[in-house]
Amino acid sequence: MRLTCGHRLQQQLSILPVSNLHQHKSAAVSGQTCNKHLSRKALRKGQHALRTKKRLVQMQSAPAIEQEQAVASVPDSLCKESSSNQGSMRVKFEAAVRRAQDDICKAVSEMDGKPFHEDAWVRPGGGGGVSRVLQGGNVWEKAGVNVSVVYGSMPPEAYRAATGTAKKLGQESGEPDRVPFFACGISSVMHPQNPFAPTMHFNYRYFETEEWNGVPSQWWFGGGTDITPSYINADDLKHFHGAYKAVCEKHDPEYWPKFKKWCDDYFVIKHRNNERRGCGGIFFDDLNDKDADTIFNFSQDCQQAVVDSYLPLVAQHKDDDFTEKQKQWQQMRRGRYVEFNLVRCAANLLHLAMQGILLSML
Repeated sequence: MRLTCGHRLQQQLSILPVSNLHQHKSAAVSGQTCNKHLSRKALRKGQHALRTKKRLVQMQSAPAIEQEQAVASVPDSLCKESSSNQGSMRVKFEAAVRRAQDDICKAVSEMDGKPFHEDAWVRPGGGGGVSRVLQGGNVWEKAGVNVSVVYGSMPPEAYRAATGTAKKLGQESGEPDRVPFFACGISSVMHPQNPFAPTMHFNYRYFETEEWNGVPSQWWFGGGTDITPSYINADDLKHFHGAYKAVCEKHDPEYWPKFKKWCDDYFVIKHRNNERRGCGGIFFDDLNDKDADTIFNFSQDCQQAVVDSYLPLVAQHKDDDFTEKQKQWQQMRRGRYVEFNLVRCAANLLHLAMQGILLSML
């Protein structure tokens, strides 16, 4: 998929240019077509049934996490280790995502003219979160930037799925233990009012398991930033992709082609005849092939690139004229966005399994 070619993107995404909008009847794929697609590809290989079974297992074996408690003010740190080990990756990553949350919310609020509403919570055994939402703004219909720190434990089968290990663990080997883990992340979705201003999503996370029953600690990073326009603008895509290409090439020349393709392949709505959710960006997961500080620096630069890569596009289009039909097309595309999040997005499925706060998902 050549992301800089607006015409080809419009064909592949079934998105029509403004001048042809009145000719558009529906981009929806019929149920008969969806069933035919599944029968020919996914069901034929048994992949659809396997994915469904895997998700059910994940939901049934949800990680054990304490119930959150609302607080009036946000603690300086949500990490238990903050006072004892300032140099730990847990503390460093939380500080980075908290800083990114502050910077991004400040820039968005300044452009919109409306502040974010903040909710904060903690958990008795450590961890918590900060949810910031701007709704009904002058520029954005809704924008959320959320940070969470989680201490919990997962059943051995979930650990095996996450790490790819084949070793029998815990209950599988007759022991009742669960694998303790730590997770920290920042996530965001921003939906502008104007149909010509693109939606943007990003998510960056750090995951770590503790040493357990002779199994060494494991850690990895994941994340990405991607863009979902309702109307394709080649200059917008050139700017957005160029910003993240520069970040990637600063750290590793192989990152950009690898993570761009990963993003293109990941954000696909399978049940819509492989319709792409948007126009991509970067995506990576289970990244631990370099030392932790090196990957941390890359993740931090990606977070800090959000404002410069995205806000100029919104500034360019927030005052564009549009019609009611164009607004309806934007809403239909957002429906596709929700479909992907609820049906395909692995992070949201895990969030549901962890009994996460719904506002932090949608």
